[in-house]
Amino acid sequence: MSAAGTERPVLEVADIIRVHGSDFLEKYGGTLSGTQKKALRDLTACRTAALGGHVEQCLDCGHQRIAYNSCRNRHCPKCQAQSRARWLERQAANLLPVEYHHVVFTLPQEIAELALANRVLMYDLLFEAASATLREVAANPKRLGASIGALLVLHTWGQNLHHHPHVHGVVTGGGLSCNSKGLIDKSPRWVACRPGFFLPVRVLSRLFRGKYLDELRQAHADGKLNFLGKLAGLANAKAFADWMSPLYAKDWVVYSKQPFGGPEQVLKYLARYTHRVAISNHRLLKLEEGKVTFRYKDYAEDQRTKYMTLTADEFLRRFTQHVLPKQFMKIRHYGLLANRRRQHLLTLCRRLLLAILVSQQLPAQVDPIVIEPALGRCCPHCGGQRLIIHELPTDGSPALAPRDTS
Repeated sequence: MSAAGTERPVLEVADIIRVHGSDFLEKYGGTLSGTQKKALRDLTACRTAALGGHVEQCLDCGHQRIAYNSCRNRHCPKCQAQSRARWLERQAANLLPVEYHHVVFTLPQEIAELALANRVLMYDLLFEAASATLREVAANPKRLGASIGALLVLHTWGQNLHHHPHVHGVVTGGGLSCNSKGLIDKSPRWVACRPGFFLPVRVLSRLFRGKYLDELRQAHADGKLNFLGKLAGLANAKAFADWMSPLYAKDWVVYSKQPFGGPEQVLKYLARYTHRVAISNHRLLKLEEGKVTFRYKDYAEDQRTKYMTLTADEFLRRFTQHVLPKQFMKIRHYGLLANRRRQHLLTLCRRLLLAILVSQQLPAQVDPIVIEPALGRCCPHCGGQRLIIHELPTDGSPALAPRDTS
């Protein structure tokens, strides 16, 4: 047992690469990208003498321990803890004191197959269609009428390591009032979702399907798609249109999970999902006679734990197809969380949420008057322009008990 209290895995992805990597590269090397080959090299060298290291020595007892350097490859099962911790520290400052919702957008298997030859383009389309769907439905005055914040994370794998592209969304349970085009009002107010409910899933699914397929059709018309193997015939415009037609009639999987609640639950979720790799070392069970056995959950059977055995070549083939293209951003922010205006909008959101909280705690007999920003008055302490004014009783006594400054 390690000092951290966690048991070291009996088998690692790196062990499989060391034993069977050469045979795998001989068989599939011609189809791998430079980034995929680099990932295999990095994982093999991670925390070994190949990357150097240092010696830790106890000044009391003289005990020494050799610590080798990590590869820091984002697809390495052993190198995500520090990156995740630093990222979470930054994200904690962006959380609002509201309910958050978890939404997942999944591409159909037919699309996933085509995406293997067009990763950057079709993963980008997945982000664009999912984010645009969330913002458009939320901005609809019949739904919420608000500009929301969303964080989307790309996962390309299923539990059995098959190619299964989908994005997990962490979305604010409300937003700033806006018009139907998503433009925030000049004097916005905070609009909250109904407790426990975000947006209708069926509406999200249909709009997502339409947006993605429209963009995909345009990409084909512009000659931006590659067609390999059995999909080569889809380069023809008519064949591609015939292939797409059934996809418009198919229900695309979009689902909303139970809301997280407050910021603490969101951080726990992000810690589990944002820096995941295709398979963790703890799911690997054994490597015998050129075959790898690992554990997985079958979501079609109520998340029952099952076991799968693959040849080492097939295991590494499935693993490498989840190595993302170089510099591809797998975590993206939209709406209130978009980088360009994030700090300004989040400050405004917190101010409005605080005003709502204060108004909810006022005594019933006090009738507050809200002064709009147009009147030009502001708080001398923080500069806020939405002021709550309480009229004093005619006898001059305070409307609220004075704050205890002792």
